Amino acid sequence: MTEAFDTRWQAAMMNNYGTPPLTLVRGSGAEVWDADGRRYLDLLGGIAVNALGHAHPAVVEAVTRQISTLGHTSNLYITEPPLALAERLLELLDQPGRVVFGNSGAEANEAAFKMARLTGRPNIIAAEDAFHGRTMGALALTGQPPKRTPFEPMTPGVSHVPYGDVAALDAAVDEHTAAVFLEPIMGEAGAVTPPPGYLAAAREITASRGALLVLDEVQTGIGRTGAWFAHQTAGVVPDVVTLAKGLGGGLPIGACIGIGAAGALLEPGHHGTTFGGNPVCAAAALAVLDTIASDGLLEHVNLVGKTITTGVEALGHPLVRGVDGAGLLIGILLGEPVSAAVAAGARDAGFLVNNAVPDRLRLAPPLVLTEAQAGEFLTALPAILDSAS
Repeated sequence: MTEAFDTRWQAAMMNNYGTPPLTLVRGSGAEVWDADGRRYLDLLGGIAVNALGHAHPAVVEAVTRQISTLGHTSNLYITEPPLALAERLLELLDQPGRVVFGNSGAEANEAAFKMARLTGRPNIIAAEDAFHGRTMGALALTGQPPKRTPFEPMTPGVSHVPYGDVAALDAAVDEHTAAVFLEPIMGEAGAVTPPPGYLAAAREITASRGALLVLDEVQTGIGRTGAWFAHQTAGVVPDVVTLAKGLGGGLPIGACIGIGAAGALLEPGHHGTTFGGNPVCAAAALAVLDTIASDGLLEHVNLVGKTITTGVEALGHPLVRGVDGAGLLIGILLGEPVSAAVAAGARDAGFLVNNAVPDRLRLAPPLVLTEAQAGEFLTALPAILDSAS
């Protein structure tokens, strides 16, 4: 059956993704099944999107209720779900501010890019190897040349510095810098954590020179690292936070949050999106936030994340040279550039993981992953690694 799907995909879909190796037909929690009936433990969660896993009753109920009441209106009218969601996000940030919604992380970062331009300063600093999206403004921020080069020239004014290097950042930010864009943990680079104090230093540098600090929490936000937002663990308050992925629990939604004065930068006519803040997607997001809180998932994420991290380290496998990340955004560092082979071996063994870069595996499972499921992966991992060695 999978071969039939492959043939149809290759005939109808553009080739930007190639042909995916699996056709998935249903899911429940952290488990999915393919078109041939085989079960997999989903340790990628739609790339850190399915915060509550697949087919979670709270999301199903919220979406069903909202779509049967009011599906879409555009932003020409006020509706309750996005308004309530904006209020809830500001409450979780514990800061005054304002929110604009979009449909993805790239769109959230595009809005933040516009906010930076509205400061009147021409330059933006981002990090090498960072990922902020594939639309043209977000792509200019992305510090990965293979993704950028085919589409040059890029939007001007963006330069990149080594991630985690305080001295390099300090040297780059001056009176012409509008904003610094950073990920608290670099997700697409394989869950790369900066040195302790890096975000605090970035906050001090930007504040002292009148530049915005924009933290891209598209991948790290909404409980992924064991806190509502990863920057809260670092004890910093940014000017702008961007969100998406886990916020909608599988439905497309992004958010750009301006904190304090930054929340007043966008004026009528500066930005807009037809589907941004769609009531159905906002209702799903509210269900995600309610469930994370009511089910104690922040504590659970820390617990299960530590189980996986310590378990991988305890294997003592010669191919593993370390573990990075936080909570349930985990990078497994490999001693050889064989992550693609490891990911393929994991898939053959019934586990979905991501070969983020050649020497790192990325895990970003649903926040509801159980201790038993984590143990299932840890038991199978040595043989998976052996198969790629």
